[in-house]
Amino acid sequence: MICPIFFPFNNAVGQKIAGSKSTQIIQNNGIEIPRLKSNDELIRHSGYTLSFNCKFKLAYWVAYELTREKTFGNNERTNNFVPDPDSKCSTATNQDYQYSGYDRGHLAPAGDMKWSPTAMAESFYYSNICPQNRSFNRGIWKKLESLVRTWAEEYDDVYIVTGPILIANLPTIGFHVVVPKYFYKVILDYTKPDLKGIGFIIPNEKVFEPLQYYAVTIDSVEKVTGIDFFPLLPDDQEKIIEGSINLNNWSWQSSSSSKTSINSPSSKDNRSVSVQCSGITKSGARCKRMTKSPNGKCWQHGGD
Repeated sequence: MICPIFFPFNNAVGQKIAGSKSTQIIQNNGIEIPRLKSNDELIRHSGYTLSFNCKFKLAYWVAYELTREKTFGNNERTNNFVPDPDSKCSTATNQDYQYSGYDRGHLAPAGDMKWSPTAMAESFYYSNICPQNRSFNRGIWKKLESLVRTWAEEYDDVYIVTGPILIANLPTIGFHVVVPKYFYKVILDYTKPDLKGIGFIIPNEKVFEPLQYYAVTIDSVEKVTGIDFFPLLPDDQEKIIEGSINLNNWSWQSSSSSKTSINSPSSKDNRSVSVQCSGITKSGARCKRMTKSPNGKCWQHGGD
């Protein structure tokens, strides 16, 4: 199994940021939408927006806002997986997953779409689905989805972007549907006074470490994916929020699972030890160098 990343704590994120503009200025203006590239296919649904990769038949990213109110919806899962009618190119189908051994894993989870029957139905579009290892989908990925809902409840409003890490020479199922080796999720809490962000990169396999073990800066996810997250943030905020993390500023118990602890070891431990570099080599593997740099990078990959 490929070793994950664990960054030392940095106290910059989660503190009050002096001189920042009012959050209301850019709220509801698509702050969750990454910077678009010229050839991106942008698809907007009622509960989420996505950019689709026709070659891999997967989304580059799926972005949405999750508020406290939306976490209390009561619409049931439809479990009706269908191609996305708004995609200009073909998405996956049921036949692609049949006998594949992989789960049809959500990017924007159905559990975040209970606030609307339309949003719930659209969450089962194949543009929002990826082949996921069953233990991954039903294990750590499910825990992370539950934890994000807890953060939406506690912080009133969070912005989420999630997707597969798409690189060349990945295996496929069915009619050329790519199976990712890693998935990412980045979360922005843009509710004053504590503005903060966090990212996760998790291998698409059964894992045993706690979620904190896979926590990374948003900058690290940007470098691996090539995606510019939250470009509407003012530059001074973006540098702080995306460039560092402080695990102590995030809760690590899921309210939707009877307050079962998701962290082990304790999130209060101060970790200033060496960690594996989060950089990716030309072959697509994670760098094996160890580093104490606050940004989790060795000297070759831009560490301090």
